[in-house]
Amino acid sequence: MTTTRFAPSPTGRLHVGNIRTALHNWMLARQAGGTFILRIDDTDAERSREEYAEAIRADLTWLGLTWDREERQSARLDRYDAAFEALRAAGRIYPAYESAQELEVKRKIALGRGLPPIYDRAALGLSDAERAAKEAEGIAPHWRFKLDHDEAIEWDDGIRGRQKFAASQLSDPVIRRADGSWLYMMPSTVDDIDMGVSQVLRGEDHVSNTAVQIQIFTALFAAGFAAHEGAAKSLPQFAHEALLVGKEGKLSKRLGSLGCDAFREAGIEPEAIIALLARLGTSQPIEPIADRALLTQSFDLATFGRAPAKFDEADLERINAAIVHQLPFDAVKDRLPEGMDEAGWHAVQPNLAHVHEAAEWWRLVTGPIEAREFSQEDRAYLAEAAEALTWGDNPWGALTMALKEATGRKGKALFLPLRQALTGMDHGPDMGELLPLIGEAEARARLRAAAG
Repeated sequence: MTTTRFAPSPTGRLHVGNIRTALHNWMLARQAGGTFILRIDDTDAERSREEYAEAIRADLTWLGLTWDREERQSARLDRYDAAFEALRAAGRIYPAYESAQELEVKRKIALGRGLPPIYDRAALGLSDAERAAKEAEGIAPHWRFKLDHDEAIEWDDGIRGRQKFAASQLSDPVIRRADGSWLYMMPSTVDDIDMGVSQVLRGEDHVSNTAVQIQIFTALFAAGFAAHEGAAKSLPQFAHEALLVGKEGKLSKRLGSLGCDAFREAGIEPEAIIALLARLGTSQPIEPIADRALLTQSFDLATFGRAPAKFDEADLERINAAIVHQLPFDAVKDRLPEGMDEAGWHAVQPNLAHVHEAAEWWRLVTGPIEAREFSQEDRAYLAEAAEALTWGDNPWGALTMALKEATGRKGKALFLPLRQALTGMDHGPDMGELLPLIGEAEARARLRAAAG
């Protein structure tokens, strides 16, 4: 079974890049009839906040990205301890004692010599006595995973194609801090095994992490860690999508803060966000498709490109307006102004870029409207209109036809003074739909008032 996961850390709010990753994993799972897991990566107790975890759930729910199960890393510490002991027994974990300052010095020296800043494995050369001496000095070790330099690291990436890394060109990653807390690498791998994750889709900034984690996967499998029922018995399929950039082609600080709160405040519909992000970075056309089943059916990693995916808020606004024009009354009725029924929504809908704008257009029905100045000739014309107004199935058509025959007016001269007198505006919703909403008595009163 296809199983994907979205694994945010509850150290802040979701931003548009996170949302895109969540969406694509959700679509992979839904397309295959599989399982989508929300995994809260909250091993960083100092920075993790429950209010952020709640906000993540709320944002995903607003977007309609429902998850089949939720896991929390903070509830799985015993599994990480078990994996740690299994790897240590296999000789794949070792203690290291350098301080952050010492490691930074080593990094600068390597760069100064034109060498890659790779950890030199000095800790492996310490004797038992030297390690004991350091710990007697109160220096607690952090723990590194020992990469196998003889093991080739290769995989077929779902987006980037064949990937190859030389383990000797990677640093042995720190997997556990001196205080016993966990870093990202090993817990994530343990979770993917335990939860049977079959596909890992994430940003291209994780490519080198994947190279390291493949060896952690392999070491855990070799240590028999995946023997329990339901665990993955093989590597997941990996895919790394290009990161989002702004419309100028540069990484944007705004993209790091642009999230659901900002979208809601701007009146953006969840369907518009989904329609844009579903295909952003692919060769497929970005269209205002509100049908998620259609978007999911057409989702294909083979269409993703290697170039950065450009996020343009103008595109989102354009798609949002088109989505709003598709929304049925039942989908928006709770957000419309008091008194607006389905006929009212249908009348104003083509003029909206955001649902909240309906209130301003509804004012044309409820009043008051802006008083306009008319020429003497137009005032006489409007007075005639007030008398010619009759009510039936199509009062606007009947009125304009009668005035055309009586006055000889046509085009702008026929229609514009009427619209201005009835709405106070030069443009707006179709008058054939709007006039019945205004009502006969109010319409006649507005025409008479404009006529003076």
